[in-house]
Amino acid sequence: MKTNGGGRRRIRALCWSQRAWRGAGMAQKKYLQAKLTQFLREDRIQLWKPPYTDENKKVGLALKDLAKKYSDKLECCENEVEKMIEEIRCKAIERGTGNENYRTTGIATIEVFLPPRLKKDRKNLLETRLLITGRELRSKIAETFGFQENYIKIVINKKQLQLGKTLEEQGVAHNVKAMVLELKQSEEDVRKNFQLEEEEQNEAELKEKQIQRTKRGLEILAQRAETVVDPEMTPYLDIANQTGRSIRIPASERKALMLAMGYHEKGRAFLKRKEYGIALPCLLDADKYFCECCRELLDTVDNYAVLQLDIVWCYFRLEQLECLDDAEKKLNLAQKCFKNCYGENHQRLVHIKGNCGKEKVLFLRLYLLQGIRNYHSGNDVEACEYLNKARQLLKELYIDPSKVDNLLQLGFTAQEARLGLRACDGNVDHAATHITNRREELAQIREEEKEKKRRRLENIRSLKGMGYSTHAAQQALHAASGNLDEALKILLSNPQMWWLNDSNPETDNRQESPSQENIDQLVYMGFDALVAEAALRVFRGNVQLAAQTLAHNGGSLPPDLPLSPEDSLSPPATSPSDSAGTSSASTDEDMETEAVNEILEDIPEHEEDYLDSTLEDEEMIIAEYLSYVENMKSATKKN
Repeated sequence: MKTNGGGRRRIRALCWSQRAWRGAGMAQKKYLQAKLTQFLREDRIQLWKPPYTDENKKVGLALKDLAKKYSDKLECCENEVEKMIEEIRCKAIERGTGNENYRTTGIATIEVFLPPRLKKDRKNLLETRLLITGRELRSKIAETFGFQENYIKIVINKKQLQLGKTLEEQGVAHNVKAMVLELKQSEEDVRKNFQLEEEEQNEAELKEKQIQRTKRGLEILAQRAETVVDPEMTPYLDIANQTGRSIRIPASERKALMLAMGYHEKGRAFLKRKEYGIALPCLLDADKYFCECCRELLDTVDNYAVLQLDIVWCYFRLEQLECLDDAEKKLNLAQKCFKNCYGENHQRLVHIKGNCGKEKVLFLRLYLLQGIRNYHSGNDVEACEYLNKARQLLKELYIDPSKVDNLLQLGFTAQEARLGLRACDGNVDHAATHITNRREELAQIREEEKEKKRRRLENIRSLKGMGYSTHAAQQALHAASGNLDEALKILLSNPQMWWLNDSNPETDNRQESPSQENIDQLVYMGFDALVAEAALRVFRGNVQLAAQTLAHNGGSLPPDLPLSPEDSLSPPATSPSDSAGTSSASTDEDMETEAVNEILEDIPEHEEDYLDSTLEDEEMIIAEYLSYVENMKSATKKN
């Protein structure tokens, strides 16, 4: 399923950015912590009790023996293992103290995960009551950890914290994990001077406005899908299948699906620019709207699966993977969705598209994330298995740069070359034919879609010529699947739809009382004089609409139709502030145009952009994590 708009094909684009890595130290520390926690659970060791903790909550002598045992088992330095076990013990005591405090006082403990730039003490405990609002919690976090309150966002339970609701109303519980996202970037030198601080404040304000424009722009585009009259002039969002053809979605699902896909596109655009702190809220909003769609729909499109990969990837890039308690669930869900959408062995995908080479990129990323998650959970065997599967796919997807150059010389883009070569197992001639055929197919689809839109515009004009408003014509045609005769029947059967009037005051031809000449015309047609007058009042003197409605309803008006236009459609009163209102409306229109254009700029031209990747980042990460696993196996004691 794809997203289209304004005459351009626009779909998801999974992008993997390069970044600086901290080296093996942090990753291996997490691995060792996970393994030690696993050993403690298996051996049913309770570190907060004797002999590992004395009555004063100090460390017991038995902890050294435990460290010796586990260091031998892990082939690691005994001192390092002892330090890690002590960290685990202290956290267990803190948690126990917090639990007791919560039971007696109702004061909850929240584990706050700070941004990656704060290399030390990134996990912190904060005590609070759950009856405070989200705004109060944000203020408390900002004050405690030195942030500017308006330039941070808080994510709890994979949702943005709502400022106006209490924590309890939002399902925030004791011992929950809260992740802090900064809207600022690079605060290494913050507060060096007033100018720097002011610049960063302006940057944060711009980013907050950008998030709000994103939301508004997507809402406008989603609304336009049902109301746009001239698609050549007005950009909007549309939904298409794997071949690029528009498809109909039930009205109850359509807006939610469009918003979900739109937020996903915008989130991935931020991922491309390495703006992970802004990308994550967009991706989480996309997840929220996808969840409003029916389960059957989510099981048949790959968008939802790709979104799960993007969310886990974003947490990983923010170095906050431990905040995502259900990372394994999300990755398993992605795998299940891919299976449902593509078929057991991709047979459904091959049937639709003729190949599955390009989609292997998604599975490479899936296996890579599964390997990383397992490594961070201390499951070295599973991690090695998934990372090796990812490495094998990497070899299969490798593209010879000289072959890309050959296709570039034929006039194709680098993106088309990569996608074509992967679809054709690296064969340059087949790839050239594949790209050419796809171009021709898309050109034909665009012409067909253009013709559909042209016919729809003609039908709207036909109904407007009969006296109906643009809005009423659009709704009737939508309900009739574009059939003009059926749309007219719907309008005649539902004359109240005539009241769906346009906002243009020029279309307001309301008459205080119908002319005798018009009444006589209807009487001449055989209608009762009183009924004729009432119909003309309802339809503002439009003889054609009045006659059609009376004829369709056996010479009378439907009982649920308002008999006085003043009851529901009074013209707006003029006032001295009208000119100011016009100026304000113009400003609002400019802002809406800006919001829409920002969305359109971030939606890629190529419908398979989300499958295109040079795989340079993946290659680096696979090699790095495989080296971690191998290093753990071959590590020697360091005393």
